[in-house]
Amino acid sequence: MSQALVNPDILRWARERSYLGVDMLAHKIGTKVEKVLAWEMGEALPTFKQAQKLAHTVHIPFGYLFLPVPPVETIPIPDLRTIGNFTLGKASPEFRDLIGDVMRKRDWFVEYLRKQEADTVPFIGKFNLNTPYEDIAADISETLGIDGNLRQRSRNWEEFLRTMIVQAEKCGIWVMRSGIVGSNTHRPLLVEEFRGFAISEKLAPLIFINGKDAKAAQIFTCAHELAHLWLGESGISNVSLGVEDSHISNSIERFCNQVAVELLVPKSLFLVNWNSNLDIGENADRLARHFRVSTVVIARRALNLNLIDWAGYWSFYESQRDKWTRTREDSEGGGDYYRTLKTRNGTRFSQAVLSSAYEGRLLFREAAALLGTSVGNLDHYAKDMGVR
Repeated sequence: MSQALVNPDILRWARERSYLGVDMLAHKIGTKVEKVLAWEMGEALPTFKQAQKLAHTVHIPFGYLFLPVPPVETIPIPDLRTIGNFTLGKASPEFRDLIGDVMRKRDWFVEYLRKQEADTVPFIGKFNLNTPYEDIAADISETLGIDGNLRQRSRNWEEFLRTMIVQAEKCGIWVMRSGIVGSNTHRPLLVEEFRGFAISEKLAPLIFINGKDAKAAQIFTCAHELAHLWLGESGISNVSLGVEDSHISNSIERFCNQVAVELLVPKSLFLVNWNSNLDIGENADRLARHFRVSTVVIARRALNLNLIDWAGYWSFYESQRDKWTRTREDSEGGGDYYRTLKTRNGTRFSQAVLSSAYEGRLLFREAAALLGTSVGNLDHYAKDMGVR
């Protein structure tokens, strides 16, 4: 059987890029660990069939295996993810492929909106880091119509999140929420890698929320990414409510956190409702129902206002995080396939693609590819989206 003259350095690079150990890669492609080691040492060569299976497993084009040096891979969005004072920089194949898929959809949507002579979204980049964060939060709240009545109409904070997304889409913001790469359920996204990102673009501003994150965390990510758009700052975020603001080295991320907390739990309303005679758990349970947010967001607000100390907050956060871990699920729309599809793609984008297909301006197979579904599902989806 013919051998593939692959570059052993590329083999090693591709494996490490996929966060796979030698033993795991050998298991996935159905060979011995010793063989993979020999390939990476340049002491042996895989067959073409083995090389093709390897490329598929580590999610790289087959031709990459024959390059003289690893390709330079860049992410087209500012990477604001940090741990302590260190920038993460490295990205998994799943994350890179997700970004590629989103950017492909974005390019199509921007061109579509230009042809439609759509108006730009006026509030993108409206403020900067010198603006008081309270003013930005108030402007977001007013623009999206987030008031006491809207909160009370939401039965819980999960419904409040869905309502925020609907309001954002009505205002011209494209919101995608998914826990997988495209439509591939075998390629889940890592919460530890990123929680969301924002693309600040005047015509098609975008928010992506990692649907693999705990539901309780997604509402904060949504608010955080909204702040990014109002600042006109694109970026990938992994900021957690379990990190002290003083430990967030990036000034944009730290500022967006402040905006997010103020947006979800306005200081003036919070102080009126906080009861100093109750402990953190009792206050959090009571106010979470009032503000339609998670108990941790309430506790974070109390921490920022010096009503509790870090030790008390961290203890409470860990207890709640344990609950999230036990109940974490992909919250892309329950068991309804078309609802899930809409959540992954966003309402405005879905309607634009479907309308283009049924008006004869886009091939059905191209529409299906953009939406991550099959041609056979388009009729049902179009009816579900009110396009037909």
